[in-house]
Amino acid sequence: MMPELPLDQVRTLLAVVDEGTFDAAASALRLTPSAVSQRVKALEQRTGRVLLMRTKPVRPTESGEVVVRFARQLARLERDARAALGMSGPDEPTPLSIAVNSDSLATWFLPALRRVPAELGLCYELRREDQDHTAALLREGLVMAAVTSSPDAVTGCSVRRLGRMRYLPVASPGFADRWLGRREGTALRELIGNAPVVGFDRRDDLQDAFLRRLGPGSRASARRHLVPTSEGFVNAVAAGMGWGMVPDVQAEPLLSEGRLVRLTPGGAPDEAPGRTVDVPLYWQQWKLDSPALAAVAEAVAAGAAEALGDAAPLPPARRTDG
Repeated sequence: MMPELPLDQVRTLLAVVDEGTFDAAASALRLTPSAVSQRVKALEQRTGRVLLMRTKPVRPTESGEVVVRFARQLARLERDARAALGMSGPDEPTPLSIAVNSDSLATWFLPALRRVPAELGLCYELRREDQDHTAALLREGLVMAAVTSSPDAVTGCSVRRLGRMRYLPVASPGFADRWLGRREGTALRELIGNAPVVGFDRRDDLQDAFLRRLGPGSRASARRHLVPTSEGFVNAVAAGMGWGMVPDVQAEPLLSEGRLVRLTPGGAPDEAPGRTVDVPLYWQQWKLDSPALAAVAEAVAAGAAEALGDAAPLPPARRTDG
């Protein structure tokens, strides 16, 4: 007979991970730190695995992530069952954790959540992370759903395509005149190597992805400003600190106002691959029969269908907007 996972021990492990320390978990559970430690040790003995790294804050091991994910799924199902049975209090919140990249959060994602029926009483915990890394939060059991750039489903999750975010190479008019213009017959790829550039952080690959499409030898300047918020990134480009790749939904109003101009390789239509960089986005979520999770998934898919184009994705590029 396979050993069971005692629910009190599973919930205790989750509390330790969420609270970060055994003492904080003991306070949240109204137990003594010794009782919390004994429950975790008993669960480790039962599974035959080390489940926690005793660091500060505490972190689950790979085996611990499996138990944490199970604990969160169990809590989600329990809340849904209580709601279906009318056992939830009228003001009892229904938490839902979602990982989403900064550019989506700053543009289309929050309006999409407004489509979720208010009577569900959801309380969102949004984790801001790069779309290339949100799947890791699913894998670790830290979130129930994520906007990700990966079409490969995390184990125990379903995946659906949302569309693509299109990024435009832009700069302020004054910056473009100073660094990239007024040299007749000189290609953009020959000028842009000396021009300051704005990046999200050190892992941001979008600007480099654009330069790779300009042709061999194209490279970004070593003068790179790092601005790790979506709104701050756009403001930095509009202020003339450097050129950068900005989501079309954020760039278009500023282009219309004349605060930004598009950087064009020349001789290609606006929708040609050399003029833009596309990042495909997907929705991944736990495979749970949860009305709350299903409602959010439908709202996100509907909002994405309106806000995002669905062009075929180009070779992968990364905006690490954490």
